[in-house]
Amino acid sequence: MTLTKKQTKQLRAMANTLNPLVYIGKNDLTDAVVRQADETIEKHELVKCQVQDGSGYTAKEAGEQLAEALHAEFVQAIGNRFVLYRRSTRDDVKHISLVRE
Repeated sequence: MTLTKKQTKQLRAMANTLNPLVYIGKNDLTDAVVRQADETIEKHELVKCQVQDGSGYTAKEAGEQLAEALHAEFVQAIGNRFVLYRRSTRDDVKHISLVRE
């Protein structure tokens, strides 16, 4: 699924109030980070992540690689933070209803 411009704009607005839940440190994208991000995105659908100072990645690089590993959509990167979206398969999660074109 590819996000439309309107959907990306909606998710970017929703992400403004979020705090980072996934941190990428000096070990970059380890299996543990990918596993933690997968659990987090499954619970929240929209996740803000932060790249720490010791990492060799920029936020955009880390975001795109993590999005590919999680089969998620890369929403945006600003500074050392980035936002990912993936619709959850769980029933106990309040799903984000995306706007339609």
